[in-house]
Amino acid sequence: MPRLATAALAGTAIEFYDFFVYGTAAALVLGPLFFPTISPLAGTLAAFGTFGVGFVARPLGSVLFGHIGDRHGRRPVLVLSLLLTGVSTVAVGCVPTYGTIGVAAPLLLIALRFLQGLGLGGEWGGAVLLTAEHAPPERRALWSSFPQVGPALGFLLANGVVLALSASLSEAQFAQWGWRVPFWAAGVLALVGLWLRSSLAESPRFLELDDRARVPLAEVVRDHWRLVLLTAGALAIGYAVFYAVSTWSLAYGTERLGVDRSVMLVCIMAAVVVKGALTPVFALLSDRYGRRPMCLAGCGAAAVWMFPMVALLATGAPLLMFLGFLGAMLAFITMFSVIAAYLPELYEPRVRCTGAAVGYNLGGVVGGALTPIVATALAEQGGRVPWAVGAYLTAIALLSLGCFALLPETRPAPVAVAEPVSG
Repeated sequence: MPRLATAALAGTAIEFYDFFVYGTAAALVLGPLFFPTISPLAGTLAAFGTFGVGFVARPLGSVLFGHIGDRHGRRPVLVLSLLLTGVSTVAVGCVPTYGTIGVAAPLLLIALRFLQGLGLGGEWGGAVLLTAEHAPPERRALWSSFPQVGPALGFLLANGVVLALSASLSEAQFAQWGWRVPFWAAGVLALVGLWLRSSLAESPRFLELDDRARVPLAEVVRDHWRLVLLTAGALAIGYAVFYAVSTWSLAYGTERLGVDRSVMLVCIMAAVVVKGALTPVFALLSDRYGRRPMCLAGCGAAAVWMFPMVALLATGAPLLMFLGFLGAMLAFITMFSVIAAYLPELYEPRVRCTGAAVGYNLGGVVGGALTPIVATALAEQGGRVPWAVGAYLTAIALLSLGCFALLPETRPAPVAVAEPVSG
């Protein structure tokens, strides 16, 4: 299990690095480079629009790779999804800007972002299922949480590279070529991930299946459509919170508040470090107290904290912004530390790869794709404190709370230990 969990963690870290480095670039430089003919605000919205394309592609990737995972095994999904995401990310770093090839530049950007999302849509299901289906039931949430640490590491790696480049390059150098370096680095990381995953064993639960679904998506739509909608709605707040902190706040802090880019990156990264470190701890609590209670607690905390978070962000003070981000990340990880065990347990094994991944990534469309765009537009209409953004995030939290309330508990019952017979 340690070797398997480490390989799954490394793979998700690499693939989410690819995904997050685009979000950071969209917040900082893609607007003026690829949409220079419109206003700065419209350019930021357009850049976030291309960011959202990746989320729209993720459910399609779930269908494509979920079919492979349910028909041919979880292991091939890990290799193919990593390869697709890595190649498309490197290609983003090679796209000429609008000033060089005109309207073809943003069109190429959108196409490559779509391929990125397609690959990531398959990655989560394969990595999580391979880990969850190997893990002992009484520690399933703990072992399954390791792939969930991957996004935090990927985010830190992506923003750490950008932070180092920002500190060592001038604004002109960063805009001219520096922003491309993190995308090119994805090629090296993808090769490392492929090497780590080349020796992984197939899921024993998949190998035990005698009757595999012929068309997994058809079965999911016919028999589990309500479950898919509930899981998508339940997970929306996690995506909304994470991308409000990691993407929208970065653009808002640098453009509206005038906070230095490096200061914003450090505040966000510090909160994500705590989130990543505590993921296994919250997962252990789930193995003891259940999946659903943790998710309900996380949603409730998010609903309470969104207004304080935007108020603390609006101060522009590094420590206060960090505290706002930290509270949001703790609410987020209370839910998402257990999702890797919860979603596979909700779906039957024959359609598990498709069902769990589609539900997970549809939540990303609702919460992740729209949040940077909607929050940017809402913040533009208000004063210094973007209360409308807090209201928007709170509404999503309440929606997710209702969806989690309708889902069942799935934690395996503890195995009773027989007492010795006396006399």
